[in-house]
Amino acid sequence: MQTKPYYAVIFTSARTAVDQGYDEMAQKMEELAKNQPGYLGLESAREEVGITVSYWDSLEAIANWKSNSEHLLAQSKGIKDWYKNYHVRVCRVEREYIWKRNV
Repeated sequence: MQTKPYYAVIFTSARTAVDQGYDEMAQKMEELAKNQPGYLGLESAREEVGITVSYWDSLEAIANWKSNSEHLLAQSKGIKDWYKNYHVRVCRVEREYIWKRNV
């Protein structure tokens, strides 16, 4: 990642049965985010609840991403079609721990 502190935006969601265009939009948003100033990375998983954590170097970078016109369009489409509900949390990462098995 980056020298601490940095920020994590945690997006958790429950999906509707509507799937049309979702995967394409998710991929497009990931590519778009990668090109935003301040973007540091992304992790995502989906089962019953989807969890996407994006990492940013500043609160300003997060605000700029939130107000990106293409991202706003995706948010609108998500509210209209793809999500039953979602929850966004913005956190400051003070420290982290990593363990990795040597194979």
